[in-house]
Amino acid sequence: MKKSPSAHLSIVENQPVLTVSGEWTVAVARPRFDEIASQLSSRSGLAGLRFDGAGLTGWDSTFVVYLLNAMEYCQSIGLEVDLSGLPHSAVQLVDLATRIPPKDTARRTESKSFLHTWGEAGLSFVTATRDILEFTGESMLAVLRLIAGKSRMRVSDLMEFLEASGPMALPIVSLISLLVGVILAFVGAVQLRMFGAQIFVADLVGLGMTREMGAMMAAIIMTGRTGAAYAAQLGTMQVNEEIDALQTTGINIMDFLVLPRLLALMITMPMLCLFANVVGILGGALVGVSLPDVTVTQYFHQTIAAVGLIDIGVGVFKSFIFGIVVAMSGCLRGMQCGRNATAVGQATTSAVVTGIVAIVVTDSLMTVIFDVLGI
Repeated sequence: MKKSPSAHLSIVENQPVLTVSGEWTVAVARPRFDEIASQLSSRSGLAGLRFDGAGLTGWDSTFVVYLLNAMEYCQSIGLEVDLSGLPHSAVQLVDLATRIPPKDTARRTESKSFLHTWGEAGLSFVTATRDILEFTGESMLAVLRLIAGKSRMRVSDLMEFLEASGPMALPIVSLISLLVGVILAFVGAVQLRMFGAQIFVADLVGLGMTREMGAMMAAIIMTGRTGAAYAAQLGTMQVNEEIDALQTTGINIMDFLVLPRLLALMITMPMLCLFANVVGILGGALVGVSLPDVTVTQYFHQTIAAVGLIDIGVGVFKSFIFGIVVAMSGCLRGMQCGRNATAVGQATTSAVVTGIVAIVVTDSLMTVIFDVLGI
């Protein structure tokens, strides 16, 4: 039968001695420290508190919590605590628990001035820009090493990523492209029907898909699908310290991890763009041929007359650039991942956001450049 714990305070020549005994476990009710604290506060001129654990028959972590409460109270009233009379293992646990100070979660956050806030934002922007430029430069060096035949990239990894970012992405690209073509056709048909120019729906869908929507929608899909996967893969490797192990063995992680992923999207994105163009035009045809006075032959003849090789080339070139952007966004955020599971999710989210923003900005710049060049 377990003996209930007890705590008795005695005063010997202004030296308070707290005698603890019995079984201090979770299964047995422990005495409250409030009574001991009231006795200590009612006396003046006391020396340090000493513990006597000669009658202690058993204890667990609840006893350590009791000791910590006693030490905290004694510190608040200026009493020193002597734990030499307790079991050595209990003293070790107390020392371990007090070695790292607790976090002050209740501390108020200091208000920051307007200049302080914008200064931190500016420094963060500069740091992020520097990281992007460094990663871009390292990626270009990896490509140059591949061209020079000095890369340590494995062909098997490249083939695996080609399959993951190519054939396995066709179903979702097909669905989204088909629906985008249908939406473009419906939007155009509503307006062009007012002028009796329904046939020009073919021009709208054809040019819209080949120059803009085919490449952009495929890129956005690949950002959420493949770019996020790259960030999660590299982030998990960062958490498991696999990347550190590769660097320790002298393996260039840019060649081994980033380069095959980058090349895979550079190769597959133009192909996915062409596929998305065809599917989107077919989706627009489903709506176009249902309009009055528009036949299947007329629709496709009008599409062929409106869409030229330059329009197709513009979309393919954009998709090539988008492939680089998506791969680098995913790999960059994955390599910047922290050392815990939460950081992997944050890296994945950041990769998607970064990729989409970069796609929109890049597309806007290329559209302006092509317009200035008359392409």
